[in-house]
Amino acid sequence: MNAEHHPMRAWAEVDLGVIARNAERILDRNPGRALMGVIKADAYGHGAVPVARTLQRIGAAMAGVGDSREAIELIRAGIRLPIVILGAIVDGEMSAVVAHDIRSTIHSRDRMLLLAAEAERQGRVHKVHLKVDSGLGRLGMMPERAVEVAREIVASPWLRLEGLCTHFANNHLDHVGRTNDQMRVFRQVHQAVTAELGPITMVHCRNTAASWNQEVEDEVSNTIRVGAALYGIPGPTERPYPFEPAMTLKTQIIFLKDVPPGTPIGYNGHFVTVKTTRLATLPIGYNDGLPGGAADRGEVVVRGRRALIRGAVSMDYATIDVSDIPGVRVGDEVMVFGRGEQGELSLVELARLAGTTNYAVTCGIGKRVQRVYTTSAVPPRRGDELRSAVAET
Repeated sequence: MNAEHHPMRAWAEVDLGVIARNAERILDRNPGRALMGVIKADAYGHGAVPVARTLQRIGAAMAGVGDSREAIELIRAGIRLPIVILGAIVDGEMSAVVAHDIRSTIHSRDRMLLLAAEAERQGRVHKVHLKVDSGLGRLGMMPERAVEVAREIVASPWLRLEGLCTHFANNHLDHVGRTNDQMRVFRQVHQAVTAELGPITMVHCRNTAASWNQEVEDEVSNTIRVGAALYGIPGPTERPYPFEPAMTLKTQIIFLKDVPPGTPIGYNGHFVTVKTTRLATLPIGYNDGLPGGAADRGEVVVRGRRALIRGAVSMDYATIDVSDIPGVRVGDEVMVFGRGEQGELSLVELARLAGTTNYAVTCGIGKRVQRVYTTSAVPPRRGDELRSAVAET
């Protein structure tokens, strides 16, 4: 392939149709439950706004983000989905969160009181989701305090209890032991809260693993809260992974040269050639989604064949050995991970060789990597009663 076909140094091809199909696949596994699509960290590197538009089109109930800046980006882009900040908010975010009708997740009574005061100052009713720590040990109300705080939220004229949630520790698709332990804790809190205060619009606890594993003992949630499954980013499983990967990361060869034996390659010269070697330089580095840990271990695909990364992966460049690949030219397309005409090189393999996680690779794809969107066969839009209920609250 000629370089003139590739105006981009590095690009990520994202198939929004795959994301829609993955969403449908997991909804079919959870009949009667609505979908909250998790699009924090720029939709795990896939692009929050295009992914949100896809979720909106197929009838998701809500979008979950990590902070107020992510939420405001979606609002300014015209996304109409209700948005909830799944993590903690800091004091400086409160004014914007209340003003833009962004749902907050409550982790403590103090935070609840500050939000109520800010909502009163603005004269707005602020919708909140109360989070219970059922066993992850990170954010969330201790179970014995949850009913008390829920009672205060409902009593406040400036807050509305829209959601009740917890966060499971297990992300293994085939394991349920600890998840069911947490589920029992959450179920008790849900029963106590609803017995006193009535039904809650959104009850969400199921991550990708819990949404897929049918041995999870859950009779209380009405919403699944899914991130990794949407993008086909594999979590641990002993069975075939059931979701399609949505992203393929690519770059191109910008320079070729032959070097003699004994040539050190890259920063600090950790790799030294043992024979005459044809090297290709790629304009992609650890700022672009190629982990530094892939140095001397990782591979890419050129002309349908594997090529080893040689020397350090720097911020902007990497070097590969193409000695055994005939016909390589400047401008040739290179696949870092994904699937396409050149075959397949899995994200799992790259992450394993680099000593990192699948999520860290896609979330680490920097801004200068252009996202190129395609849309293969998208299923028809769903009609979700719960989505309508959320929109009316």
